[in-house]
Amino acid sequence: MKNLNLWGAASLLSVLIIGFASCNSNSKKDKTTETVQIAKEEVETKVREFVYPLPTSYEIVEMLNAIEASYIFDLANNPANADKYATEKSMALNLGIFGADLSYASTYNQKQETINFIDASKKMLEGLNLQSAVREDLLQQIEANEDNKDALIQLITNSFYDTYDFLNRNNRASVSALVMAGAWVEGIYIATHISEETFNSKEMVTIILKQKEPLLKLMEIMDMYKSNPNVAETIEDLSTMANIYAGIENTAITQEQMTKIADESLKIRKKIVATK
Repeated sequence: MKNLNLWGAASLLSVLIIGFASCNSNSKKDKTTETVQIAKEEVETKVREFVYPLPTSYEIVEMLNAIEASYIFDLANNPANADKYATEKSMALNLGIFGADLSYASTYNQKQETINFIDASKKMLEGLNLQSAVREDLLQQIEANEDNKDALIQLITNSFYDTYDFLNRNNRASVSALVMAGAWVEGIYIATHISEETFNSKEMVTIILKQKEPLLKLMEIMDMYKSNPNVAETIEDLSTMANIYAGIENTAITQEQMTKIADESLKIRKKIVATK
């Protein structure tokens, strides 16, 4: 992770300099304290984007919501399965799965489903001893903002950032790689199975095509921790998908490739969510 951290530190320094300059400029122009505070919040958001190496699953489901793809209740992993995951690998991968499902439910304003996936995610966090990775009042804050979509997106996206940051600061980067893998798999699974008309929708095809770079970045990150057996097994599970995407041009995808991605995402996802 050293190279990524060095890149992140350089980016962080640049963002902080920009933010400092912005605040000073505002001060010279006699802007209000509120304006300066907004600038600081913008800097914090940019810093988080530099620190977290992949798009969050929220970005995938937000694109699905934007093109008015319907919400399917039985598409996500059953929250009741949370009680059945016991190994570090299964809990880490399914923390990513449930995180993506949480994004899916909250983006579509499915209130009870959102609460269910928060509970499932909390069980994974507790099993991994990561309770302190996210704010204690997350559920209360989400319930209080259940009708405010922008606030929900901010709360849940920040929980992704916080978990990732906590894991890396506590020398558990291999676990963070597994969480990201689970989230990516669920995102691509939802995108390829949300509608039978997926292959006939230009917008859906574009969403799936855009997952090439995140997958390549994910594979690069996991390769850093391949000495960990759990990560090595996950790399192997994702290798066929990576090969499919490697053969796809950045601006075009064939029907056959789309079908292969859909089939492979189902295969990988079934293995991750299996409870036996």
